[in-house]
Amino acid sequence: MFTKSFLKLIAEKEKVSVPFLENGLKKGTIVIPLNKKKEITNPCAIGEGLKIKINANIGTSPERPEVSDELEKLAIAQRYGTDTVMDLSTSDNAQEVRQMIVGNSSVPVGTVPIYEVAIETEKRNQPLDKIKEDDIFTILEEQAKDGVDFFTIHAGILKSFLNILNKKKRTSGIVSRGGAILAHWMYINDKENPFYEHFDRVLSLAKKYNVTISLGDALRPGSIADSTDTLQLSELYVLSDLVKRCRENNVQVIVEGPGHIRIDEIQFNMQLEKKACHGAPFYVLGPLTTDIAFGYDHITSSI
Repeated sequence: MFTKSFLKLIAEKEKVSVPFLENGLKKGTIVIPLNKKKEITNPCAIGEGLKIKINANIGTSPERPEVSDELEKLAIAQRYGTDTVMDLSTSDNAQEVRQMIVGNSSVPVGTVPIYEVAIETEKRNQPLDKIKEDDIFTILEEQAKDGVDFFTIHAGILKSFLNILNKKKRTSGIVSRGGAILAHWMYINDKENPFYEHFDRVLSLAKKYNVTISLGDALRPGSIADSTDTLQLSELYVLSDLVKRCRENNVQVIVEGPGHIRIDEIQFNMQLEKKACHGAPFYVLGPLTTDIAFGYDHITSSI
């Protein structure tokens, strides 16, 4: 997948040996997000035995759609040493923004494709429940062709989980934007999650372009009252199976989580995720240990 000379450069940055890197890539405990359609000047490896990596989230909103703002954010993030960036744009010009970010980034770029699917559906003046499954894979292909290095795919939230959510109300419900879009679509259409049902199609596309799959945690707890609940754990075990399917198809994969977690449950959550997901690199969202420090997530995360 990667040349010896390329791996040597990565190994030197990480202060590890090339065989160590190769072994981690083979086992899946290390990934190198890099779309085969492009080259970047500052690639990175992520995973066990390597330096912790920092991701910077940027992206437009309907109220602030200016591409120039995002390019300025990108420049600042790169100047201060970000390892990856994610374009989370939700404005009508999301495609243009993504292409400009990918074209100007020296580090790997990730996206959440369901955001753009939703944008395109709304531009047709249709509600989100009118999203067609082919719409999803059209956007995935477009983003892969544009050089996106990793996708967040919310494939772990299943139709059956909505019954659990209805019976046992969460304090914060579903706080994942991508998860909420898919939950709404499944509920209205009475159909299974298309990312899960057609995961082989996702894998085929990811393999074609060497896009790393980031398995999103659609049901992460949005408050510590929901920490380590049935929904969170149910999704984690689905992601466990999806990690195996990625590896069986030679697709690189990382796992997201866990959101808001009580401080006495952090160790259990970390150990469970690593065991359940077979040592896959963990893209840590939080863990936020309190719900009363809005604007200070950098402090509560550091706990």
